[in-house]
Amino acid sequence: MAISFSPSALFTTTAAAAATTTTTATPPLNKPHLPIRSTTKLQLPNLTTTAITLAAATIIATSTIPPSIAAESYATYYGTAASAANYGGYGGNSDKKASAEYIYDIPEGWKERLVSKVEKGTNGTDSEFYNPKKRTEKEYLTFLGGLRQLAPKEVVLNNLALSDVNLQDLIASADSVTSEETKDEKGQVYYVYEVDSAAAHSLISVTCAKNKLYAHFVMAPAAEWKKDQETLKHIHESFKTIG
Repeated sequence: MAISFSPSALFTTTAAAAATTTTTATPPLNKPHLPIRSTTKLQLPNLTTTAITLAAATIIATSTIPPSIAAESYATYYGTAASAANYGGYGGNSDKKASAEYIYDIPEGWKERLVSKVEKGTNGTDSEFYNPKKRTEKEYLTFLGGLRQLAPKEVVLNNLALSDVNLQDLIASADSVTSEETKDEKGQVYYVYEVDSAAAHSLISVTCAKNKLYAHFVMAPAAEWKKDQETLKHIHESFKTIG
């Protein structure tokens, strides 16, 4: 007896089986995504919190920098530019602040070198301060009476060097010498020089007032200039005549 098979029945059964397989395979594919999404969401707040913490730490660290930079403090020196005869307060000039003709800043810890009457009378040195840790790092002022106005910049610098051997040597070995003319708020003219050599560096400010020429010098060895130039520039720029 022959048994007949219906092709449509076979096709339907196969299709149904395929459909069943597809339906059953779908849930396992979706399940692994659930914990991954959950983990990602949990990590985002941590990353954000870390970023905020780092940013806050940076702000706090930055806000503490200015006090350390500004830790350098200065005192103001009042110079009288008195003649050798009145040196040391004689002749009624004991109150320096009241009779001061110029001022400049002195870094904390720097020491004053007492200027002798001979120096004052020969090269016009009026005051000098130095760094006790690096004695060749210093600032000083010289003056010369009987001058109402500044000569040309080159002439002034050459004349200053005539009475200052160290300045002569520095200029002779200089890699560069620059000069400029500036004016303060009152219109007073200042000559500013910068002398740079392999051995040392110098900043010089020169002006005329009260029939006198004032020259303020800041000098340092090249190695110290690189380390302390912010302080050295500050004291250079602090010089001015008063009264």
